[in-house]
Amino acid sequence: MRSIWNGSVSFGLVSIPIKMYSATEDNALGFHLLDSQDNSRIRNKRVNENTGEEVAWEDIVKGYKEGDSYVVLEKEDFERANMKKSKTIDIEEFVDEIEVSDLLFKSPYYLEPQKEGGKSYNLLRDSLKKTKKLGVATFVMRQKEHLSLIGVYKDALVLHVIRFADEIRDPAELKLPKTKVSKKEVDMALSLIENYTSSFELDKYKDVYNKQLLKIIKSKKTGKKIKTEEVDTTPTAATDLMAKLKASLEAKKKSKAS
Repeated sequence: MRSIWNGSVSFGLVSIPIKMYSATEDNALGFHLLDSQDNSRIRNKRVNENTGEEVAWEDIVKGYKEGDSYVVLEKEDFERANMKKSKTIDIEEFVDEIEVSDLLFKSPYYLEPQKEGGKSYNLLRDSLKKTKKLGVATFVMRQKEHLSLIGVYKDALVLHVIRFADEIRDPAELKLPKTKVSKKEVDMALSLIENYTSSFELDKYKDVYNKQLLKIIKSKKTGKKIKTEEVDTTPTAATDLMAKLKASLEAKKKSKAS
């Protein structure tokens, strides 16, 4: 793995030099954009809108529009905006794990201790494990301030970049139904949920879409057609809800018995 950010994690007066690595990888199939006439690659170009000339990466700078002109910023300007947050992930407080909504989470990153940071790294990790708490911290990466939570996954410290409050839309904007459900329907749904409940095992869930897509790609290459599964997406009518719940529960009980 290649580190994407180097700096330190601090809590109180304790400073832990760390390297940050992406904790996930994208396994989606890669596709190219092609011209439908002859399957030639489509290329994106960085073009000067005044001259129409292509511009090399090394000649491109970042600018902020002020009125009718731009203020050009250099790499050093972004770092000088907050030198501490560009170098340090400063834990400002600790919160209980159960207080944090899953809606906040965006991206996980592994933290690895650098030289001489091993003992303080283990101290923070073991303390978070024992207390079931998360450290709340802010830091700057790629010219953007991030709100984050630091927790533990297996034996590693993990930093979760989370959303700021103003990045989450108010669900009050949704048109939610006010239809009431009966106690019998709720009890039946609870029974169904109970029968479907098991311990979470991440390894048993596989990405089957990519596998199926590769089959289609190979079949198209050979000129063969493969059968696709029909999916019933008919909405369950309110009058059929109890019958569907009963049928689902009976089917699940039979599958568990066999």
